[in-house]
Amino acid sequence: MSSLDLELLRTFVGIVDCGGFTRAGERLNRTQSTISQQIKRLEDHVGQPLLIRQGRGVALTSAGETLLTYARRMIALDDEARALLVRKESGEIIRFGVSEDFAGRHLPGVLAAFSRANPQVRLDVRADLSVRLRADYDQGELDVALFKVDEPVAGAHGSWQERLMWSAAAHHPLPDLEPVPLALFPQGCLFRRQVVERLDRMGRPWRVAYVSPSLAGVQAAVAAGMAVAPLGQSAAHPDIRVLDPAAHGLPDLTPVWFSLMVRPGTQARRRLAEAVAQQVGAVAEAA
Repeated sequence: MSSLDLELLRTFVGIVDCGGFTRAGERLNRTQSTISQQIKRLEDHVGQPLLIRQGRGVALTSAGETLLTYARRMIALDDEARALLVRKESGEIIRFGVSEDFAGRHLPGVLAAFSRANPQVRLDVRADLSVRLRADYDQGELDVALFKVDEPVAGAHGSWQERLMWSAAAHHPLPDLEPVPLALFPQGCLFRRQVVERLDRMGRPWRVAYVSPSLAGVQAAVAAGMAVAPLGQSAAHPDIRVLDPAAHGLPDLTPVWFSLMVRPGTQARRRLAEAVAQQVGAVAEAA
């Protein structure tokens, strides 16, 4: 197999992050026909289907889920290399960590606008589990961090409540809930810990049906009817509906919080935090 085309990978990631071809076309400033042709070329190149259309959205195939992780890495490295080569003078570096389930869908536009307005600043962005981000921030390895916690963090630049909801496929029958099939993030995820503890507390049998480090992977498993999942309100998706826990014998879930932390230092960090805070606040108000 020859090398993967980064332009096609950007289109693929854009479709996943936007939840569909139409919205990806709007973000990437391309027609839906062009978007479809590029995905067809990428699928022909790898010899496997990557996306499945579901209603107004899309779901990842197994091959698509595998490629997504590498595509994000390749794009990030390409962006970093080009930024370093075209920058005429060394500027400030801001290490920004963000919860994975918020990063892809809500922040790319904000970060791109910040970079255009602050060309002397290089953003090093990492999407990860909140428990890792908080630990890295506490150890001084991140300058700005947006992560989920059980309670607002003292001294945070901003905190916003996130409702946690049981989610299931909108266009497929509910899977057998005996035991409850769960689509989850890996160990360490705040949502995962809460759901497992509460199911165990009420004596409700459960099993892990699907594990993914990406929000897109968890959403795909839920949208396909494989499993149910605890998802935040910011992860709303046209192919996913909210379940009434009482109607299905599931435990109620407690809201969590997004906390935005900024390490004292420079005005650029403060400007980035303000831009991120505006976006998080807008998402919270719209939910």
